[in-house]
Amino acid sequence: MRLERRQSPSCGDAYRHLGMTLAISMAFAACRSPEVFGQDTRQPVATLTPAAPIRLPGAVDSNSPAVWLLEGGEPQLRVLTSTSGWPSLAVGAGLSRLGPATPVGWINHPGHGVWMESVITDDVGTWYGFYHNEIPAELCDREDRMLPRIGAARSHDAGVTWEDLGPILEAPPGWHECATPNRYFVGGVGDVSVVLDHEGKYLYLFFSQYSRYAWAQGVAQARLLWAARDEPVGRVEVRADDIWRPATHHMEVDEAGQQHASWVYDPGTPLLPVLHPWHDADRATDAFWGASVHWNTHLQQYVMLVNRTKDEQFGQEGIYVAYTPTLEDPGAWTVPTRLIGGGSWYPQVVGLQQGQGTDAVAGARARYFQGGVSNYFIDFAYR
Repeated sequence: MRLERRQSPSCGDAYRHLGMTLAISMAFAACRSPEVFGQDTRQPVATLTPAAPIRLPGAVDSNSPAVWLLEGGEPQLRVLTSTSGWPSLAVGAGLSRLGPATPVGWINHPGHGVWMESVITDDVGTWYGFYHNEIPAELCDREDRMLPRIGAARSHDAGVTWEDLGPILEAPPGWHECATPNRYFVGGVGDVSVVLDHEGKYLYLFFSQYSRYAWAQGVAQARLLWAARDEPVGRVEVRADDIWRPATHHMEVDEAGQQHASWVYDPGTPLLPVLHPWHDADRATDAFWGASVHWNTHLQQYVMLVNRTKDEQFGQEGIYVAYTPTLEDPGAWTVPTRLIGGGSWYPQVVGLQQGQGTDAVAGARARYFQGGVSNYFIDFAYR
């Protein structure tokens, strides 16, 4: 198995051995592909402008996917919000005209807490959802802590009812830390944002790694063939050491002698490594987590918003933004810059164009949300 490898002394080591601000700038510059430097030298920027408040219906404790559809010939916006491990659906004519959030139904529930964080639709109206799933850490005798994983689901009725397709990404077995002072997690992967590329070939997953090993913590990247969306279990490839690594298939025998198939996934090489790790005796932490990614039609770039924590309690240091013209090359992401100090969890952009603007697509001006509340426009430009 490949799981005992260590990250090569490149991007991650640069982060860990340099000072905070200098580390971010130098490590990203050193790790970018050379081709990036030959492109347009103008830099994308984002600015916030105060706006009349908008609050999504229902409580929000994750990214909140939004989807437009036609209902009776009129565009209708549907937004999924999740809290306490259960998603709800709100429907209306736009962001400021949504009705109440109603809990969704499940044909076969994944078990334990589910937070629906991204939705991609196909040409015939089938919704494919990607969720954060928290399993109690019984293996640590700490049911007050969780071991998250990422799963996929499908809806044929525009988000009202969901069919679970199974877990599609988990941390390697044993890569948890039972003695962690972390407020929520003993390890695992979660807090996922999913984007379909322009060619319609791959779904790209941006997710947080909370493994016990510092070199495997941070925001990482994986991909899934769009053609495999209906049978995604065991099909996700994780980007590690500049290679897309497939899952490894294993057969396990339980106490009754029954065989069960399982999949083991390599840890990803972080796009955004930690500067001060999770799970150590020091309760201070410096780590990016909880990415939200959208395609910006004005910039013609992908934009990532991400939390940055300052401690094991997930206290916010700030919200950061980064950009890339391509999803295929992890090294093409720009240096993350701070958008706002402090802030609340789950920052995301929602586009304003009726019938088009969502959490996945936005233009020059959009709404900036954090924790389901928007008090700002967010404007994108080049300088």
